[in-house]
Amino acid sequence: MSLADLLVSLAVLGLVMTSTVAVLQQGLQAYAFGAARVEVQQSARIALVRMAGEIRGAGYSAPGASFDAITAAEPTRIVLQVDANGDGKIAGNGETVTWLLRGTILRRDAGGGAQPIVNGVRSLAFVYLDKDGNVTPVPGAVRTVVITLTTEPDHAASAFAAGVASTFTTDVRLRNR
Repeated sequence: MSLADLLVSLAVLGLVMTSTVAVLQQGLQAYAFGAARVEVQQSARIALVRMAGEIRGAGYSAPGASFDAITAAEPTRIVLQVDANGDGKIAGNGETVTWLLRGTILRRDAGGGAQPIVNGVRSLAFVYLDKDGNVTPVPGAVRTVVITLTTEPDHAASAFAAGVASTFTTDVRLRNR
């Protein structure tokens, strides 16, 4: 074996190793992007399912009792009421529920402090519609709530996953109004 043969074999080995590293890096990038996308979608799904369920049930009360299902209809915060114990009054923990965004954390406050529900929320917006489908600022007139939620990865696996975000929107009709 001559020096020329050794140099040629080292050059070929270098090319093979370079292409192998490039393929592995592409695989890592695809994995990180996919993991970030799954995290974004799961976070949004959890948040929307929980919020929609509570909004749908807002205004539930004992027969003969009457109160507003929504007491605060703000663009980034909603306050719901439900007569959970059936006594006809809104008085105990869990009967007034607030959903709001603080920083990048979606929080739910049912009387015990604003508990974190989902991290990595970029934006949260509520639009309130009356029975005719018109936007209304009056909490007592609300019949449908449109929720728009934008989430991003809370813990990006690498720099490859930066910038992954998704926006989800759902319409929720108040069942008890």
